[in-house]
Amino acid sequence: MPSGECGGRLVILPGMTGDAAAPFPASPPDRPPRLVRVLHLEDSEPDHALALAHLRRAGMAVQAVRIESRQEFEAALAQPWDVVLSDYHLPGFTGVDALQILRRHCAADGTPGDLPPFILVSGQIGEDTAVEAMRNGASDYLLKNNLARLAPAMEHAIAAADSQRARRAADRELQVSRARLSELAQHLQTSVEAERHAISREIHDDVGGSLTALKFELDWIRRNTAAATGLPVELPARLHSALELVTHAIDASQRIMQNLRPAILEQGLVAALQWMCSAFEKRTSIACELRVAATMRPAPDGVRRALPPGVALVAYRTAQEALTNVSKHAQASQVVVDVSASAGVLSLEVSDNGRGLTRDALAKVRSFGIRGLHERASTVGGWVELSSGPAGTTLILSVPLAGPDAGLPPADPSLPPQPQDAEAEAWATRY
Repeated sequence: MPSGECGGRLVILPGMTGDAAAPFPASPPDRPPRLVRVLHLEDSEPDHALALAHLRRAGMAVQAVRIESRQEFEAALAQPWDVVLSDYHLPGFTGVDALQILRRHCAADGTPGDLPPFILVSGQIGEDTAVEAMRNGASDYLLKNNLARLAPAMEHAIAAADSQRARRAADRELQVSRARLSELAQHLQTSVEAERHAISREIHDDVGGSLTALKFELDWIRRNTAAATGLPVELPARLHSALELVTHAIDASQRIMQNLRPAILEQGLVAALQWMCSAFEKRTSIACELRVAATMRPAPDGVRRALPPGVALVAYRTAQEALTNVSKHAQASQVVVDVSASAGVLSLEVSDNGRGLTRDALAKVRSFGIRGLHERASTVGGWVELSSGPAGTTLILSVPLAGPDAGLPPADPSLPPQPQDAEAEAWATRY
């Protein structure tokens, strides 16, 4: 789109065209110079002719039209212009008024950023007036007794407008690209969770079922061969070893299923985090404490609370990734997981006392774990903050919630009330 276009269609208007001795802007020798469309607010025909003469002398190809009333100006704005020249004193209004009309027109047209360059050219203009005009968006101002500067001022203003327009177009393209990348990341996260769910179900139905049946068969053989004679002496020991291997395989399949699709989330976020912290502590020997704020517990009347769809899984995966990083890199001896909901925001904080992360570690090209957390949080409108020092790292997930009193929204009131003891609250509360 040419510079200064607020909308409408270019109509060929009578004007004066200068020679092309010095094309503007620079064009290849086989191309004609760029035609500059000028709207000139001027009530003096001689002053209009003088301005065009200076532009012609500078080698600019100009298509200009002179107007002098507010009505003509508003009507002319339906066409695109590369630059608007304006006298300050006009019949019934001023150049600053004209600038405001131009701004309102472009805003109403849906292109407020595409304001064409506006240059004040006046025989008498005070410093205060010039400052006010520049503050309101004028590109430049000059006196009629110094029109030698008109062509350079127009060239500079048009070039600046073209540059700003190109920058805005690039920003819009970048925003669209970022939005598409975010949508792709969210789609990938959703697809990964769906695939994990499917794999977990396959393991449970096929592998887990087969291993359990095999365990029963081996146990039956062990029981029915205990009193038999003529069998190898090492057979009981071998059967016992086989049963242990099958039991270990069943435990491993259950652990894999939990990692792929935590069924314990059906019992609520707190229950899932408690199970995760307990398993983490047993597996790594790193002390892991879970702190649950009162706002995450059931209401006094026993009514269950509900998180928005997907939030519990995002919080669980965030804690899982954080604990995995602690076990791999932090060399910590203690981890604290804190979950709360207040002021309309669910907050999950995981902090350790291990060695901190450096800027280089965070900026690694293949540091996809932390980036994945940011993308996962964005799927539910949340965000992740990471802070690290010489001793310890803290990761905070924040997710906005909707509900009365800026807290957790109540779930279906038809659900039965929960037991009031702490253990039952932790393991049987559905959020």
